[in-house]
Amino acid sequence: MSIPPPPAAVQGGFEAWASRAAAALPHALRRIPFTIGVVAVSLVFGLLTRRIWEPTWQAPWFPDVAYGVPALQGGKIWTLLTGWVFALTPGQYVSGLILFALLVGACELRLGSRRTAISAIAGEVGGVLVATLLVWALSSTTWVWARDLAGARDVGFTTGMLTVVAVTSATLRSPWRLRVRAALWFYVTAAFLFEGTLSDVAHAVGVVAGLLVGQWRYGVEPGFGPRTRRETRMIAFGGLILIGLTQVIVLLFPGRGPFGATSGAAGPITDVLVELALIALVANALRNGKRWAWWATVVLGVLNIVEAVLALVLIVGGKLPQGAPIALAGGLLWLGQLALIVLNRGAFRVPFRRRVPGGVGALDAGGEGLTRAKAILTTVGGSTMSWMTTWPQMRYLFTADGRGYIGYERHAGVALALADPVVPHDTIADAVSEFTTMAERGGLIPCLFSVTDVAADAARAAGWRTVQIAEDTLIDLPGLAFKGKTWQDVRSALNKAKRESIEFRVVTLAEQPFAILAQVRAISEAWVGDKGLPEMGFTLGGVEEALDPAVRVGIAIDPTGSIHGVTSWLPVYAPGGVVRGWTLDVMRRRTDGFRSVMEFMIASACLEFREQGAEFVSLSGAPLARGDVSEAELDRTDRLLERLGGALEPFYGFRSLHAFKAKFQPRYEPVHLAFRDEADLPRIGVALTRAYLPDATPWQLIAATRSGGHEQL
Repeated sequence: MSIPPPPAAVQGGFEAWASRAAAALPHALRRIPFTIGVVAVSLVFGLLTRRIWEPTWQAPWFPDVAYGVPALQGGKIWTLLTGWVFALTPGQYVSGLILFALLVGACELRLGSRRTAISAIAGEVGGVLVATLLVWALSSTTWVWARDLAGARDVGFTTGMLTVVAVTSATLRSPWRLRVRAALWFYVTAAFLFEGTLSDVAHAVGVVAGLLVGQWRYGVEPGFGPRTRRETRMIAFGGLILIGLTQVIVLLFPGRGPFGATSGAAGPITDVLVELALIALVANALRNGKRWAWWATVVLGVLNIVEAVLALVLIVGGKLPQGAPIALAGGLLWLGQLALIVLNRGAFRVPFRRRVPGGVGALDAGGEGLTRAKAILTTVGGSTMSWMTTWPQMRYLFTADGRGYIGYERHAGVALALADPVVPHDTIADAVSEFTTMAERGGLIPCLFSVTDVAADAARAAGWRTVQIAEDTLIDLPGLAFKGKTWQDVRSALNKAKRESIEFRVVTLAEQPFAILAQVRAISEAWVGDKGLPEMGFTLGGVEEALDPAVRVGIAIDPTGSIHGVTSWLPVYAPGGVVRGWTLDVMRRRTDGFRSVMEFMIASACLEFREQGAEFVSLSGAPLARGDVSEAELDRTDRLLERLGGALEPFYGFRSLHAFKAKFQPRYEPVHLAFRDEADLPRIGVALTRAYLPDATPWQLIAATRSGGHEQL
């Protein structure tokens, strides 16, 4: 029977997003009165004084509203307040208001209006005042930068804005907490070293104070440093990239920092681009925890620090070497980078060829690993998908206590674990932790795919994110009887098969005669040929997997010996080796055979397994398919997976298959994807594509996209 494609989805995309945003906007605006008030006051002053289209620094009253050392020397304390509502240029005015509305508005939603207002006002007044007093004190020395800055005046509310962001960062959970703080720290450091304006000094003061106060008052996690190997690697990666980008910044936007003018100090554009490319190569390897990249970074850092020290010695000796400002500023950045990777050197021990002794990848599929995995599975039991971890391409991480394992495939730098950890029930959280640790040691991204609520809860407790990607469809066998109107289609299939003398058998496929095996293979090859794509793998088995002696195969055969359909059933073990249920895997039918063969075979299998004492059968979960879920109920990651399932529907009919299984009145249990943060999702998406379609070529994917088609049952 052909399962028709699902009806066209309700139009979504931008229109749906815009509708949701418009509905949520009034409520959000009511929660950010401080942000709206500051923006409104700044706009009013800008319009009344014409500063939105004319530079403020050209106004004759500019010295009376701008803050700085001259203002304090003249007793104009009020400038600490009047400078808020202006900007030096019209461009800064508009961009500053937009940035303030976005950043402070988002922070106010999280921090609350009172806390946001206090943080912003205290940060602005305190940051500007401390910066001004510091410059005033340093101007009495021979430091040219400080003496020049003592005559500068400035306006703007950016110090308060950055202080609010710094305070709010303490309320974030890893990994975004450290990412926001790293971005803030790099911005204020680079701006101070290479630009060095009065605002840059105030920004540094405000951010440092905001980080300290925010952590003290609102911190949800202890400390300021990275908490995991992954965080360390990501911060080291970002720091190295940003150090490389400083060359581009200096080249395009030269300034005059504390160590002198940077104009003309950068090399030719070609040299800068080559250097940036080399740094990007090392940084990417550093992100994967490679040992060679750690050594390369240490060497680069030491060389740059030595260059900075030599420049400082020459300056003290009365000479100013070419490029000294960049060398000194860059040396400080490299010093911070070196401190990070040296103090956390344990995060960078992945050898040149990715492997983890005794952990992920230690025992691959087949041989000792497979034998040991099957023995554990039959001893401790598993979920409805656990038998799939015994298939080819699987690798195994055996737990430290030797009582369990996690089966996974490795693609695109991702350790893609399949199904729940096969461990004693009370050790699932420990298994997830071991898997994470071993993956990180191997420079891999850990991911749990198609796990139940129990494993998803353990992952969430460890700080992971989870999304539902499918629904497992379960039929409870005790007392099952196909009675009532809801079972009409199933009863019709059983009666029709009886009239046409089609028999159902449960067999061990490997023991069947050649005539049966040949027909099963022919039916399967015809099904694959209709797709335009190779047969899928990972959670979708084929004939080879059905040949395992532990797997039961259902066939529908007529009096002439012709097979009309094939199903395979995977064992679901309870602790102690008892098979408590069966999971449907292969579903193939002959295109010119009995049309209701699938309904007939599944119903017959349920009756057969019920007589054998099984508790349930699982019709399995169609990947990226689930029941009716409105677009409004999905978050951003859910919607991404929902659209991905819709894109694959014409080729493999996941959602049509899900709808077909609903005929058997199953109960549903959610199936989840667990990952550590959204930054991993692009790599996980590539890994899943390779896992499901390991043999697909780019041309096959393109051709299938153009041709379409749908699942034939």
